[in-house]
This record gives sequence, C-alpha cells and structure tokens, in this order.
Amino acid sequence: MEVRVNKMSLDQINQYILYKQHLSNESKTDDIYQVVKDIIGLHAQVPTSPYLSLFARTRNFTKEKLEEELYVKKTLAKIKCIRQTIFILPKELIAPAFAATKKMFEISSDRYPKHFGITEEEYIKTSKTIIEIIQDHGLTTKEIKKNFESSANLSLVINHMCDQGLLIRGKPQSGWKNNIHNYHSLTNFLSDVNLYAIDESSSRTLITELYIDTFGPVCEKDIAWWTGFPKREIKQIIENLKDQLVHMQISGVAGDYIISKLDEKKLETFRSSKEPVVNFLPVLDPYIMGFKERQRFIDENYYNNVFDFNGNATSTILLNGRIIGVWNISSKKESVIKIHLFHNKLDDRILNEISSMALKTGNFITEEKVEIHMCDSMTTLTQRTAGGYQSPLKNLSSMK
Repeated sequence: MEVRVNKMSLDQINQYILYKQHLSNESKTDDIYQVVKDIIGLHAQVPTSPYLSLFARTRNFTKEKLEEELYVKKTLAKIKCIRQTIFILPKELIAPAFAATKKMFEISSDRYPKHFGITEEEYIKTSKTIIEIIQDHGLTTKEIKKNFESSANLSLVINHMCDQGLLIRGKPQSGWKNNIHNYHSLTNFLSDVNLYAIDESSSRTLITELYIDTFGPVCEKDIAWWTGFPKREIKQIIENLKDQLVHMQISGVAGDYIISKLDEKKLETFRSSKEPVVNFLPVLDPYIMGFKERQRFIDENYYNNVFDFNGNATSTILLNGRIIGVWNISSKKESVIKIHLFHNKLDDRILNEISSMALKTGNFITEEKVEIHMCDSMTTLTQRTAGGYQSPLKNLSSMK
C-alpha cells in the first residue's frame, strides 16, 4: 500500500468530512434515507439524538419524516450493533450489521441463570411465547407482561430477543423523546430481510470498508473504536483491502492514516467553503463518535468538557469541523438553551451564526421560542456522574 504525505491543512480535511457527513451548507439534503446511508447510521441510544442529527444535516426536516421512514416505508430500522449501541440503519445494512456484531451479544448456556434468572431452555420457551403474544402487531414490555405470567425478567429477555434478531424495536409509545418501544417480530416487520444472508467475515469487511469511506482519513485506532472488532482482524481486513486504500500522513496530526484511493482524489480537488460553518450536534452524534483520535477536532484542554470516562460525547457546537463549545436545553426551564463557549475571541459574525443556530435548534426541540443563556464555566464530564454527558450544563448558573 502506498504511503503519501498529505500537504493540505487539517481544517480542509475536517471540512471535507463535514461535507461527507452532510453537515456543510453545500451538502445538506432533505433525503433522509440518503443521509443515514452516507454516514452509516444514526446513534439512537438516546431517543432524541437521531432527530437532532438529521435536523443538523437537512434544510426542511420534521420529526414525522424520520418516523415515516422507520415505521411506514420501513427503509430504516433500529438494531443494536456497533459497540453494543442502538443504531438506525438503512434496511440493506441490517443483515451485515447483525452478522458482524452478533457474537458480541451471545450468551453462553451457563450464563443464562445469572443474566435472566432462568435456564436456556426456559428462555427459549419464554421467547416463543412472547412471539406468539406479539403475532403481527407491536406491544410494549408492559403490554407483553399483561398477557404473560412469568417469573422471568421480561425486559432482559426482550432486549436479548432483539439482539438475537427475533424482535425489532418499533415506534416509541409516547413520542420522539420516549424510549419505551413497541416490539415486533422482526420477520413480520421486515419480511424481506434475511439476517443470515451474509457471513460474519464478509460483513466485517463490508462494515470496515464503509467506515473508511465515510470517515476517512482514519487510523487503525479509529476503526477499532468505531467497529469494536478485534485489532488483529482489522489489520487483516486492511491488508485484504490494500489495493483500494492509501496510507497517508496529515500535517498537524500525529499518526498513520488510511483513506480510499477514490476518496483521496476527491479530497485533493475539494474546495472548502469560504463562509464559516457552524453546527449544533446532539449527544453521541456520528461525526463526533466516529473517531477515537479526537485531536483532529478538539483542543486537548477541552477534551473532558466533551467526553466522559466511557468516551460518550455530549452535545457540541462546531466551527468548521472543530468543537468550540457545548449546549443543552435547560432541564428546569425548557424554553432556555444554555451555551458554554471554550473561546471568548470569536468575531461578531461567528457569534451571530451561533445565536441563530441555537434559536433554530431550541425551537425544533421545544416547538416554541427559546432564550439563549450563556454559561461562563462548566464542570467537566469526568467529574460528573454517569449520564452527565446528556446534560453538560445542568444546574449551572447562566446569563442571557
């Protein structure tokens, strides 16, 4: 594989990835399916994140548009896959993602009592009964319990049935901020999806190749972080794809990076926007979660303001692909959007664009006019309790 030195600025590379991620003004599109396909899925562990990720990447997004693709057209679907995280994926990626990650969720026979409080035989019997109860319509866990007397922990059983491809998560019961799903038989809900149409090795190669195309240039640590695949296996996949890839070094960033030959040509001719690009991204947004080596888009002095101990990313403000602050809707007064900027030397044009994006994002979330409150400081996420990344500015004093 060739090794080349890339002489373009890191800023241009970041803006190129913004373009690929549909986060630049030129690449935004209202084709929701295409956006999800181009970024290999949306993080859906936090129920509001997919909506906000799409809001940042489109011009005329409404919440109903995503729900139509998920639950009416069924071009998209939710599945737990990469790093045991729930993603929204294009339907054609469901089988490869399942095959590539299934072993990560498998429970051996001797672990069933500890995990479920029942034997493997009892689990199989319980899961069959749940399928019979659901039939061809969706039910919540609570509704399933009403129809089925069992001493088993049905929540754990249902989650594991999703991991096994027996059930799939359908529409949440109470709107876009809710995580209480209706569950469906996967074979009924996605009747044309065959989870066993592709083997694990081919799936992992495909997922890795798609990741490099989407996020490249990337390093091996990035690939291992995002996929969760063993490093030895990743090295072999890269070796198998060597005729399609180029090794490169990026000025200003340490390490050896990989990009597809086709993508390298596009990068060489890419012209970044002369206008500043400001983005408000939600927690766990794909752009931020796509990389392990994050010095490419954040000053190390502010790393703990954005990432917690587990590498979970909070809601961020980007300027030309680099993180310059964080934001969240106030939990005490939802009509307030709080902002903490890491730098105080931004010019008026940038500050006006930040204010404009804050008002638009706040209005999308609350469906009413919001006020902007600035926070002079914040507690780092590594000093917060688990889950603190979901509300980085909680309980902090602010000013209009």
